[in-house]
Parts: sequence; C-alpha cells; structure tokens
Amino acid sequence: MRRKLGARPFALALLAVLLVAVAAGCATAAKSGLGGTAGAADGKDEKVKQVRIGYQKYGTVNFLKAQGKLDRKLQEAGYTVTWTEFPGGPQLLEALNVGSIDFGHTGEAPPIFAQAAGAPLVYLAYERARPASEAIVVPEASPIRSVKDLKDKKVALNKGSNVHYLLVKLLEQAGLSYSDVRTVFLPPADARVAFERGSVDAWVIWDPYFAAVQTSANARVLADGKDVVSNYEFYLASRPFAERNKEITAILSEELNKAGAWAKANPQEVAQLLSPQLGIDIPSLELAMGRREYGLLPISGQVIAEQQRVADTFMQIGLIPKAIKVSEALLDS
Repeated sequence: MRRKLGARPFALALLAVLLVAVAAGCATAAKSGLGGTAGAADGKDEKVKQVRIGYQKYGTVNFLKAQGKLDRKLQEAGYTVTWTEFPGGPQLLEALNVGSIDFGHTGEAPPIFAQAAGAPLVYLAYERARPASEAIVVPEASPIRSVKDLKDKKVALNKGSNVHYLLVKLLEQAGLSYSDVRTVFLPPADARVAFERGSVDAWVIWDPYFAAVQTSANARVLADGKDVVSNYEFYLASRPFAERNKEITAILSEELNKAGAWAKANPQEVAQLLSPQLGIDIPSLELAMGRREYGLLPISGQVIAEQQRVADTFMQIGLIPKAIKVSEALLDS
C-alpha cells in the first residue's frame, strides 16, 4: 500500500511545538544571525533558568555540546543546561511539542508543517546551503540507475524531514509524481536496517547517516540535492518566548558561531571527538564535514522565498492542510 504523509496527525503533533520552544530566545544582532529586534521582556519571571537543548546526530549544536563551552557560559549567566539527542527534525519538534526540550534546530520541512498547524513560529537564523549533504541512495548492485526507475519502488525516508522535499523535487524532475513511489517512513537507524536487508529499494537520507552508508554499506548515490534544493538548517522559536528571552539568544548566537568556526578549522579534531559520542566512524564524519558550510546568517528575503516554494509544493500535493504565508513567521524588525 502506498503511504502519504499524514498531514493531520503530524500537524497535531506539532501544533504547540514552539510555545515552550525557545529557551533560546530570538533577538540578537544581525551580525550573529539569530533573528532581528525582539519585543521588550515583561518581567524577570518570564525568563527561564534552565535551557533544555535538543540536537541531532550532526550539526553545529552538536559541535557546541562536544566542546562544553556553552554550558559554562550559560551557567555564568545563571542558567543550567540539559541536552537531548534526536534522530531527526520531526522527532525533535515532537519533543518541543510535549515540553521536554526548549530549543532546537531543524531543516526546511518541519517548520512548514508547524506553521500550517497554526504554531506561532518565527525563524531566528539559518546556516548556509549544503545541497550535497543529502541524497537518494540505492544498493551498489541495484538495477535502479536513475530517479525515473523508482516508479512503484519502496523508498525509505524520515517522515517530514528535509529529504521529504528532496524526494518530491527529484521525482518532479524525473517526470514522476509523489504518488508514483511507495514511501516507507522510518527514522534513520531503522531505515538503514531496512536498506541493508533489502526491505526497501532506496533510501533518502542526510549526513552523517548519508556518509556512513556510503563508506560502510556499499551504497550508490542515485542523486543528491545539488541544483535541486538548498538544504538549509534553521534555528526556530515561538514568537512570545523569542521576544522575552534575549539573553539566552545572544549567548547561543555567539557560541554557535564560535563552534562553527572551530569545526571548519579543525575537521579532523571534530571527527575524532564526535566519533565515539555518535557511534559513527571517523572517515564517515570527515566525509560529511567536507560537504557542509558553517556560520549563522540572519533570515533573508531570498530564504523566505525558498521556504515559500517548499510550502507551496507541499500544499499542492496534499502534505499540509492549508496554504501558508511563510513571511508571517518572521520577527518584527
């Protein structure tokens, strides 16, 4: 049976995503990238004293955790920090929804679903495009030679993640519709098992899982995101919390940029540090690091326009329940 992304269940899961979501506030200087000018705080009682940060397997937040500097910086400011790892953006946003974390980062697709569900979402900042960091892979011996060959095949992907949009756009380029493939929604760990067992025909995945399957599972790249998608990563907040917690936002902005600069200058050191923590071999991490860019940037009109195209595409194929205007999810400048 073909499966499509259930917009309603996913929307409900994300409806309150960012109402508790941002011990990371949202108003810093444009120089740092985390948003614009926030509204005035309404009393000290509105500020949190514990910052619960969600992070994924690989990214600048992950590098920041590995260094340990953010914990010390926030403790000096009177805050404690806890960290929780998630296999992907949708899972991270579900944790935000139930209030188990305060701050997180996701790719292009999850914020679209959240905004469509009515969450008071604001974009804080983004990291530079890295289209080569996600791809459709098939087993080396697979008879599938092009995206067009995926018609009626089982394709694994993480529901609602960046690669959902990549799959849609690659199918479109190949003259296929989203309904022409049999989507199998699995988180990365389960998808890899299915991929290696031959339970699925292809897997749409991002780094560092993408790099790991390339180096150790004889995967062949069918197509990546180059010239197809941007594959941005976003830092997000709910509007009320973003406007009231400027101090945390400023600290996060500064430390995220420092962590990115460190990772860019020391890729081998980063890979060696993260390998035992993530359970991913050093060569795979080095491969992944060579495909990404670093540094937070303020949200621009161009980025919002690209997000609008994502939203419009999802609306056209029925993945979100209503049309949205992405520009409404910006802080007032």
